[in-house]
Amino acid sequence: MRMRPTLSWTPPEDLPPGTTDLEPVADALSTGGVLVLSGAGISTESGIPDYRGEGGSLSRHTPMTYQDFTASAQARRRYWARSHLGWRTFGRARPNAGHRAVAAFGQHDMLSGVITQNVDGLHQAAGSEDVVELHGSLARVVCLACGAFSPRRELAQRLEEANPGFEPVAAGINPDGDADLTDTQVGDFRVVPCTICGGILKPDVVFFGEAVPPRRVEHCRELVRESTSLLVLGSSLTVMSGLRFVRLAAQAGKPVLIVNREPTRGDRHAFTRVSLPLGAALTTVAERLGIAVGGQAALRG
Repeated sequence: MRMRPTLSWTPPEDLPPGTTDLEPVADALSTGGVLVLSGAGISTESGIPDYRGEGGSLSRHTPMTYQDFTASAQARRRYWARSHLGWRTFGRARPNAGHRAVAAFGQHDMLSGVITQNVDGLHQAAGSEDVVELHGSLARVVCLACGAFSPRRELAQRLEEANPGFEPVAAGINPDGDADLTDTQVGDFRVVPCTICGGILKPDVVFFGEAVPPRRVEHCRELVRESTSLLVLGSSLTVMSGLRFVRLAAQAGKPVLIVNREPTRGDRHAFTRVSLPLGAALTTVAERLGIAVGGQAALRG
């Protein structure tokens, strides 16, 4: 029987509680060499929901798995119909105060790097450089047959032309850019092939059940080894793709600091977990460090 990927995690009762004290985060950044690991929670203030927080998309939506996508033409039709609709909203998202704060920390030489589990490109849009996209990017498409890459905007245009009048109303948009549609709404949506070889097109993202490329993982491991501390922003760390870097940092004796409203699977390894809204928390930290970040009110007190 095929195993399904881990999608949920129940926090044990003995996890350490969260705090509202931002001083450890400010202290780490002032020291420099901080490696950021961000998750879906940093993009919620940009209108992109997370998976597991309050009202998260997993409560109503099971993400597409790599195995289902490659095995079933109907699954691909359903995915591309939903993703095509979701892209119209997803592609309009703009960086929020959290993304801008991370970019500002980098511009002030406080960071050793940024690893993001997100596929939305908002860190780069905010001005962060050399971002490692652990799970890829929705802005690119790859052919599973010939390996050719192409811009998502080109595929969006081809899908528009192949499906005139496709204007269903989605029940919601998910962190992977997938919209919630019924099978009736999907209907006979037409999927287009690779223009080079006629092969199957897939967004250049790591689906659930698909492995992150080994070279990318090793690069991230090296970033952890070179950092002075690890700052986790908006990730529940439920899946191993992010949790392994928290464990690696902790094993190396590097402080792990987490800013996330809810408990995370990495809390046992953390020096602290700050339970505050990300945009306001990071803006407050920036102000304490003398760095201006616009667009979000700071936390007082």
